[in-house]
Amino acid sequence: MNPQNIEIANDHKFCSLKMVFRRILVLMMGCLGCADQTTEQNANNNMESKSSVVDESAITTLRVRLSDGRYLAYRERGVPKNKCKYSIILVHGFGSSKEMSFMASDKLLDGMRIYLLIYDRAGYGQSDPNPKRSVKSEASDIEELADQLQLGSKYYVIGVSLGCYPAWSCIKRIPQKLAGVALIVPFINYKWRSLPDDLTKDDYRKQLCRLMLLLTCYTPGLLHWWFTQNMFPSATVLEGNPKFFCDKDLAVLKNTDGYQLFTQDGIRKRRVFDSLRRDFIVAFSKWDFDPLELSNPYPQNESSVHIWQGYEDKVVPVQLQRHVSKTLPWIRYHEVPDGGHLLVYDTVVCEAVLKSLLLGEDPPLYRPKLVV
Repeated sequence: MNPQNIEIANDHKFCSLKMVFRRILVLMMGCLGCADQTTEQNANNNMESKSSVVDESAITTLRVRLSDGRYLAYRERGVPKNKCKYSIILVHGFGSSKEMSFMASDKLLDGMRIYLLIYDRAGYGQSDPNPKRSVKSEASDIEELADQLQLGSKYYVIGVSLGCYPAWSCIKRIPQKLAGVALIVPFINYKWRSLPDDLTKDDYRKQLCRLMLLLTCYTPGLLHWWFTQNMFPSATVLEGNPKFFCDKDLAVLKNTDGYQLFTQDGIRKRRVFDSLRRDFIVAFSKWDFDPLELSNPYPQNESSVHIWQGYEDKVVPVQLQRHVSKTLPWIRYHEVPDGGHLLVYDTVVCEAVLKSLLLGEDPPLYRPKLVV
């Protein structure tokens, strides 16, 4: 082989390697729900937090101190908690923060007397990292946050994408404190032991998740280099990728000012990278329980659990979500016909989520059209 052919072959190998890394990164970003990074105001904040994943520039930060000494930061929407009828804790996804978008209108929040608490999960925003993060610790953080803020004996929890694993943990560990739970486009952990192989054996997401978990666990230095190198794009490969987002999702990404997963400057900080890495490992490793084996915690209908899924979601296949709802018939399943993974950007859907969770409404539009 002459030198020119060798050079061409090497270029092909480099491009192939580049493509593999791009696909792995895109899957990681999509499956973890970092598409809710954009805030309801403006996401372009440049001030950096020493121990946070998402940089914020808020002058006044509301925080509570947990029993282990860590601080959790939060913000509030809706009516004051001492005047509310419903208290809701909103759990953000991967790479996001308490500034995430949840497009329910202030008019609806005020009219229904809803108090909405959105907090930075451990290591995100202005909350301290938790080196011992686990599925259990995420539920403990929610429980302690609610207790310290005196939300009452019962409160609602809404999880979004990756933020649904803390919600699942709450259903498992503190069901008596939950007035209701909504899981919006909840990610699927392919390590759930009762997930049928025939549903996942041909799912490329499963293989890429497995590879990404290996890289995250055993080669963190390589991943850190990938996120911070400048030879080719790393943190922007998700944007505009039709393989992972439907048309409606792509319109959201195109028309949302300031959309970005996270900054290279931020991810260069090892504490930021380590918080993201720990979150990924906890979410996609083997849990101490299988959600698909949970029994109904509310046999008397004293509370309710809901799943909201977009039919066109390319991040979490609708077939898997339908299987979850079929396996757990006590969960109320809602399916948005033209919805993708970014349901929290749809005001109509967000308000339907609240009305269903709080008032028990069951809009016919969002009933799945199953083929018999």
